[in-house]
Amino acid sequence: MRNAIVLGSFGVAASFAMLAFGYLAGGVGNPAVASPQMAGAAAGLDRAAIQAIVRDYLIENPEVLVEAQQVLAAREEEAKKVAQLETIRASSGNIFDAAWDGVVGNPDGKITIVEFFDYNCGYCKRAILDMEKLVADNSDVRFVMKEFPILGPDSQRASVVSMAFHMLKPESYAEFHRKLLGSSGRATEAAAIKVALSLGIEEAALREAMKDPAIKDAIGNTYELANDLAITGTPSYVIGEEVVFGAIGHQILQQKIADAREASGT
Repeated sequence: MRNAIVLGSFGVAASFAMLAFGYLAGGVGNPAVASPQMAGAAAGLDRAAIQAIVRDYLIENPEVLVEAQQVLAAREEEAKKVAQLETIRASSGNIFDAAWDGVVGNPDGKITIVEFFDYNCGYCKRAILDMEKLVADNSDVRFVMKEFPILGPDSQRASVVSMAFHMLKPESYAEFHRKLLGSSGRATEAAAIKVALSLGIEEAALREAMKDPAIKDAIGNTYELANDLAITGTPSYVIGEEVVFGAIGHQILQQKIADAREASGT
């Protein structure tokens, strides 16, 4: 973070210097903006002199760099939110109602929370308790589970098993999800298959379903959505028209649900 701030500040300072030089130099050849004073200033100052003036000013007023960096960060954050909103509106079907995603809670719930998760994410494992309480306390809430395996090959293989299970027995997906994500060990293909078999799936049918190319396509689609939404970690949520990052806890999620109800008039 410190390096990012330093580099950002350097960029701001460099831009400031180039702007100052360009303003003076450009004014000389432009009668609309030039004045005798500006022409004289530009004629008497070369690039090195302007840079020295800017350097001295910034050294004497370093808070300008901090202020400029804060403004830049705020603009970038606002641009990110605008891009996220555009993605949510343009891809709402894939985000909220994709056929390949499992659902926990009321399948017909009017309030939807989309969770991007990884079966080996420690924060996701803790967040499952928040999800269970929210589902128990809010009969109109549905959690849409986005398989987002970003923590290595074990996670990817576990997600393939999970999606194959969902294809074969969607009505039991919530139980499968709770058992695998709530387990203490690492989620692997073998661990996921063991959970699936305990819930009545035939192993031969499961392994055949795991070969379905639609699973790879669905996970690829989720990766693309995550990229468009600037999601890089798990858990991350989409609630209404907002992207929320991290395991933010039951209380904040409950408030987000209340906000979504108010926004939708339900």
